[in-house]
Amino acid sequence: MLAERLLLVIYAYGTNTGIKAVASGGHGHTEDELRYVRRRYLSAEAARAIAVQIANATFAARSTELWGQGSTAVASDSTHVRAYDQNLFTEWHSRYGGRGVLIYWHVEKKSLAIHSQLINCTASEVAAMIEGAMRHGTTMDVEANYTDSHGQSEIGFGITRLLNFDLLPRIKRINKVKLYRPVAGEPDAYPQLTPALTRPIRWELIAQQYDQMIKYATAIRTRTASTEAILRRFTRNASHPTYAAMLEVGRAQKTIFVARYLRLRDLQREIEEGLNVMESSNGANSVIAYGKGGEIASNRRDEQEMFVLCLRILQSALVYVNTLMLQDILGEPEWAGLLTPADRRGLTPLFWSHVRPYGEVNLDMDTRLDLAAVKLPGPRVPTDAADQQSSERA
Repeated sequence: MLAERLLLVIYAYGTNTGIKAVASGGHGHTEDELRYVRRRYLSAEAARAIAVQIANATFAARSTELWGQGSTAVASDSTHVRAYDQNLFTEWHSRYGGRGVLIYWHVEKKSLAIHSQLINCTASEVAAMIEGAMRHGTTMDVEANYTDSHGQSEIGFGITRLLNFDLLPRIKRINKVKLYRPVAGEPDAYPQLTPALTRPIRWELIAQQYDQMIKYATAIRTRTASTEAILRRFTRNASHPTYAAMLEVGRAQKTIFVARYLRLRDLQREIEEGLNVMESSNGANSVIAYGKGGEIASNRRDEQEMFVLCLRILQSALVYVNTLMLQDILGEPEWAGLLTPADRRGLTPLFWSHVRPYGEVNLDMDTRLDLAAVKLPGPRVPTDAADQQSSERA
């Protein structure tokens, strides 16, 4: 009984329909009972633990013959969700063009969301990317992170290098990117890159601030300080020597990445595939969270965070069930020789054509609608003709 009520509460939050609507759906549980379960048993920590357990169960259940070896890369991006204006956390977002909040997602290459967080529209997406890669809590070992153009900042490259995972952004205006020379005194060492090259990297600054950079990176890793707090402290004092050293590390790392990105077509395809998975995940979220036109109705921060966590639970559960169904069907012997490598690459557990978010509608084909009392409108009359008819009747 408790488990059923808990599932209904998660459904109410994750679909954005609300507890009141779910309680009136004929499930046999009153609104007061569901709200008690929400207060007593469903905290943010509990919801986060449920999402992590589903993710770990999915990793453990995956068949390597069908899905290949475990992934170590995630894609991350933000989704703008409209929210009520009468809220201190509701802000205008210049890129999305509307008021609301942001949900920042981390999704691994097989379409499983491993982390989600609610952030303000003005929050640093670089900090959110780093926090999700470091704090997802699942058994996955994240070694690379695909991002859109927002992830190509030099400070992002610097911090991720210090934290020992690769930042792999998609660079749209790559022809405008400036590269940095490895050493001074060799202006003609790379003649084909001369138009894009600028000054040399200041290695002496990196050496001077190395211990301090490791100190800040360790604080992020051990949760002594959040990435958002550290970046906010640096941006308030842009001349901070440790911040300048991190930027130098980021410039060196970004130069290396751009050189790899231009040379390796496989890397370009890999990043594009990862970001396409992220877009598919956003599409699934819009289908699952169909209630209230996709607008967050609550003005309370904890309720908004619960919506995000329950949405992640529902999507992760969908991926888990779909993974088991595909393995059950494609594990039959007749499929062994039919699936090509291209077919296996195209497999995804993130599909929802079999999901009925609005419930089941039963049509009674033995009865007809009573339309006899309905008065059908007559043909439309042009304005001038209508005025003439009115004058004639007068």
